[in-house]
Amino acid sequence: MVKLYTPVELPSGKGDLVLSDRIMILGSCFADRIGCKLRDAGFDVCLNPFGTLYNPASVAAALERLESGEQFSRKDCIEMGAGAGLVCSFSHHTSFARADEEQFLANANLAMEEASAFWKSCNRLIVTYGTAFVWTRDGKVVANCLKRLPAEFDHKMMDVGQCRAHMERVAEIAGGRKLMLTVSPIRHLAQGAHSNTLSKATLQLASDCLVREGKAEYFPSYEIILDELRDYRFYADDLVHPSDKAVEVIWERFLDCCTAPSEREVIRQNEKAARRMAHRPVH
Repeated sequence: MVKLYTPVELPSGKGDLVLSDRIMILGSCFADRIGCKLRDAGFDVCLNPFGTLYNPASVAAALERLESGEQFSRKDCIEMGAGAGLVCSFSHHTSFARADEEQFLANANLAMEEASAFWKSCNRLIVTYGTAFVWTRDGKVVANCLKRLPAEFDHKMMDVGQCRAHMERVAEIAGGRKLMLTVSPIRHLAQGAHSNTLSKATLQLASDCLVREGKAEYFPSYEIILDELRDYRFYADDLVHPSDKAVEVIWERFLDCCTAPSEREVIRQNEKAARRMAHRPVH
């Protein structure tokens, strides 16, 4: 039989993910897509309580904040650029931006408080890393530049050792929770295709160090897109983000690899119920 694609071998995991698990999910916008699929499937999920995070340093900083429960204050408030007239912080995605400091702090601290409480009782952590590139301001990595002038920031790509150190910190904070790492298949092309390839390879090498040490599992979402689905039919109109069909394929592979077989029928029923709830009849 003629092969029409290169199948990606899935890790030989235990398939022990069950609906009673409580899962914290941090990382890139691809984490948002898979997190929403898990929620629709009936899992108890806390998804990106600081908004989308892209690099290992920002993920580690977010997890440290969840562990400590430290609230945000006025010193964290930053006025966004580009004439947005909004307030946010360098720890958050711009989706958290509000009209003034009071509104931003109320929203950010409520989300942080709820997420910190969830973190204390969850038993799984899934992290999706998007890039090894970081932007720093006054020597500190920012999660988002908030549309401020590029001249305010320094830009560099972390090496494998630096990425690994931040991932090791995540594993340390996770403690006895089961940790799964993935690399986002979404390309970051602002610095060019070659830089994106180097960045993704850096994340993969650093992740593999933790897997080899038995500190984390790795799910090959990046590899499935690049090897099994290497066709622009599986990308959205921007030719960067995976299409809905691609996300569905990865989700199916995730279920086959990670969930307990006894749970899958209930998961399917939960997904059907979620689709019915989302359906809006046309009048």
